[in-house]
Amino acid sequence: MTCGEQGGEVGGGVTWRDEAIPVSIRFDDPYFSLADGLAETRHVFLAGNGLPARFRPGFHIGELGFGTGLNLMAAVLAWRASGTPGPLRFTSFEAYPLDASDMARALTAFPEARAIADPILAQWEKSAAIRLPDLHADIILGDARETLTRWQGIADAWFLDGFAPAKNPELWSPALMTDVARHTASDGTFATYTAAGHVRRALTDAGFTVTRHPGHGRKRHMTAGVKA
Repeated sequence: MTCGEQGGEVGGGVTWRDEAIPVSIRFDDPYFSLADGLAETRHVFLAGNGLPARFRPGFHIGELGFGTGLNLMAAVLAWRASGTPGPLRFTSFEAYPLDASDMARALTAFPEARAIADPILAQWEKSAAIRLPDLHADIILGDARETLTRWQGIADAWFLDGFAPAKNPELWSPALMTDVARHTASDGTFATYTAAGHVRRALTDAGFTVTRHPGHGRKRHMTAGVKA
């Protein structure tokens, strides 16, 4: 995929830690947990949003930070296991997209996710719209502070998965958290790996009832919430 053609920007490059873990050069931050990223995705983003128990036909996940696509793969695996009819809807906002080859390399660390990735990555190489019988995913490329404001959709659950707030503060700003709330269904939810106080305050001010939960692995806490 040519990022310029799709409206995105080259992400500044990737380096590889231990030949398996992609690290953003721009943000000096790994794309997923060093302690089993798939397990963390399931703990934080799926369980943190009450999934798969809340799945229903037409369920829509929003995400800040598409990255390697690991969260999407985990959501698709959960959707298929749940037996929910129809496609899962998934919209992710990403300013610095990885190409399909880097995503494929990253996902080899998680055989379960990698096993379902090829049809998704094949479409990602050509388009930011991915259409499979059980998945309708749109990756909206560009600065989320601009693209989310213009988005017309409403999500039932949000995966807030930007790089660490200390390294990528723009993706955790109060204005953006307000936009997340504005694009959340009544009784919709969010979950994120960070428990930074300013992020929790911004989400509370945006209209969520925010709670802190045990984190994954060595992380003491994570954050989740419900739109009040």
